[in-house]
Amino acid sequence: MRPSVVVNVAMSADGKLSTRERRQVKISGSNDFARVDRLKAGCDAVMVGIGTVLADDPSLTVKNPDLKAERQQGGRPEHPVRVVIDSGARIPPEAAILNKGDGLRVVAVAERADPARVATLREKATVITAGRDEVDLPRVLDELGHMGIRRLMVEGGGTLIAGLVRAGLVDEIYTYIGSIVISGKDAPTLADGEGWVRESDFARLTLADVTRVDDGVLLHWTVRR
Repeated sequence: MRPSVVVNVAMSADGKLSTRERRQVKISGSNDFARVDRLKAGCDAVMVGIGTVLADDPSLTVKNPDLKAERQQGGRPEHPVRVVIDSGARIPPEAAILNKGDGLRVVAVAERADPARVATLREKATVITAGRDEVDLPRVLDELGHMGIRRLMVEGGGTLIAGLVRAGLVDEIYTYIGSIVISGKDAPTLADGEGWVRESDFARLTLADVTRVDDGVLLHWTVRR
C-alpha cells in the first residue's frame, strides 16, 4: 500500500519558493518552523528532489528534542526516513541528508544513473532503481509502502511536487504564504515543469483550513480524487 503524501511548502506572496538562482530565502518565522518540525516528526518519511539537495543541502532531521524523544518513546527512530529523488545519482556523498543524524536514507535513481556513483551511494543509503531515464514516482511510492512507510512528507522542490501531483499521488498540501515578494519568471514555484494545457487536467483542491501564522497565512488543502 502506498503511503499517504502531504506536501509542505513556504512561498512568497507571489508564489515563489526561492530566488531565480534557487537561493534559499527565509519566508516564514519561528511559529511556522515549529509547525513544520511537528509535521515532520509525525511522518514516517520525508522526501525532497535532488535540486533541493544541491541548492540547500538540507538534513531533513527533526529539530525539537521533545519531538525526537516522543518518536523514540513510540518505538520509532529520532528522525523519519529521508528520501531523495535523484534520477542521475548526482547527490554528493558528503551531503547533509546522507550524514547528519541517525536513521535510514533512501535514494531513488533511474536506470541511466552512473553505476559507480550508485555503488558509492549504496555505502550510505538504500538505493531504489525505478524508471529508465527519470525516476518512476509511483513505483518508488510502492517500494516505500513495502518498507512500512505510511505517511510521507514532501518538502520540495517544484519539479518533484509537480510530478507527484501529475501522477495523482498527493493527498494534502500545506502552503505557508509569507509577507514578501521575490519575483522572477525563472524563480521556482510550488509545481514547476511543463504544466497542463487542458483545464480538465488541472489538479483540483478543497480548502480544509486557513490559519494566520507569524506574518503570513497557512492554507491547508486536500486533493480531490
